[in-house]
Amino acid sequence: MATDVSQIYDTILILDFGSQFSHLIARRIRELGIYCEVMACNINLKTELKFKPKGIIFSGGPYSVYEEGSPHVDVAVWDLKVPVLGICYGLQEIAHTMGGKVQKCDKREYGKAEIDILGHSKLFEGMSHPTVWMSHGDSLSAAPTGFKVIAKTSSAPFVAVEHEEKKIYGIQFHPEVTHTPEGTLLIKNFVSGICGIKSGGWSMNSFIDTEIERIRAVVGPTAEVIGAVSGGVDSTVAAKLLNLAIGERFHAIMVDNGVMRLNECRDASIELREKLGIKLTVVDAADLFLGRLKGVTDPEKKRKIIGNTFIEVFEAEAAKLEADVEKTGRKIEFLLQGTLYPDVIESVSFKGPSATIKTHHNVGGLLANMKLKLIEPLRELFKDEVRALGELLKIDANLIWRHPFPGPGIAIRVLGEVTPEQVRIAREADYIYIEEIKKAGLYRKISQAYAALLPVKAVGVMGDHRTYEQVIALRAVETTDFMTADWFEFPYDVLKTISSRIINEVKGVNRCVYDISSKPPATIEWE
Repeated sequence: MATDVSQIYDTILILDFGSQFSHLIARRIRELGIYCEVMACNINLKTELKFKPKGIIFSGGPYSVYEEGSPHVDVAVWDLKVPVLGICYGLQEIAHTMGGKVQKCDKREYGKAEIDILGHSKLFEGMSHPTVWMSHGDSLSAAPTGFKVIAKTSSAPFVAVEHEEKKIYGIQFHPEVTHTPEGTLLIKNFVSGICGIKSGGWSMNSFIDTEIERIRAVVGPTAEVIGAVSGGVDSTVAAKLLNLAIGERFHAIMVDNGVMRLNECRDASIELREKLGIKLTVVDAADLFLGRLKGVTDPEKKRKIIGNTFIEVFEAEAAKLEADVEKTGRKIEFLLQGTLYPDVIESVSFKGPSATIKTHHNVGGLLANMKLKLIEPLRELFKDEVRALGELLKIDANLIWRHPFPGPGIAIRVLGEVTPEQVRIAREADYIYIEEIKKAGLYRKISQAYAALLPVKAVGVMGDHRTYEQVIALRAVETTDFMTADWFEFPYDVLKTISSRIINEVKGVNRCVYDISSKPPATIEWE
């Protein structure tokens, strides 16, 4: 059996020229029930492309095709003889490669524009709304030989071109963004109508069976797998897939680091062991983690202490499991990771991985230390696809839709030194906060919410007594990609209830504030 998803499904290849929208192109195609993958625009197609795509999309990009150092596609792309769609910079790359002319605009075009569709083209089949979203500083001044113009605006005579015989298309606007109302229809016209891929072949229903078979093919009949689980949706869904594929040959390890949410380990253990039938070991290392965090206030040091200690604890437990497994004549050969497709896209981008703002907590350091092969059953999936998969696997809805929780946990939501008492306060406040959000029916409208404990005290009055207690900061944001975020506008009565409950029920707190900072310039987490 093929072990790459791209060899199992008809696939569209997206070549990324550094666009901030490349992931949106992929999302739109996946939403049509068609599989696609994103790769850097400058890959060597003969040595690095392991499948033949049904069609190729060139993304946009922030460059000028005529400038030195700008990215260009491998000319072998034209030898594949498959349909090509160029978007914005992608259109300019097609024109530049095939003898057309690209020049700087007198005035940069950014925002909505009305296009005139000229004649009939399969690309615009069924489209009636001429509004599109432009974002470019260069434009075509002459189409390549053999291409005809299929759309224009009052200021741009070459908004869309096509070579009907070669099935090469180029558009100056962005169909993948919501500001282009019929953009998804255009993408469907290309991937289905022109490339000939039937919608619906890619779905989480079909993915379950193919992924289970793929895992079995990769792991083989005797090898065993270990993996860290946190109780979050990604690790839980990945663990359940391994469980379905190889049963008790998968060993899940949960490390209680002492800075998880209230009742987190207990609830996750019940879900994983009792409801999902996963073979789970829970390691109580709370005292070890909290001991090493004593006196530490720098957030980056907290992250590194927790990350390094996690690896140490996980490896020690894995060594115990490996000794038990070897007694049966078998061997642990694979490490499970819950990598998702956005991480893959960032790593293959022409621009390279983003600069590190914070150290991210994962088990990447385990692979080199433990000499294990990696298995990543979710690496082709977006978050919404993982959630849909979780629902099909009968995982509890509260877990599937749970807000993101950082690897360092409450340690970076307790600003300043992390002590058992500070963790208690932050945990209890967070529990009340989330409980009230759910009661108000707002939980799924918010992308992420949590309570942070500030390293300050404030004067207050409770009953007839003066108090000098700590301050809780409430944070809630709306976002689609977590790269930018806006603060959530709560109804005042909900905030009033939350504040009242926290101050009255959490010992050590006498004041609540609500964070109304957007990202950027603020980050979603305080540390």
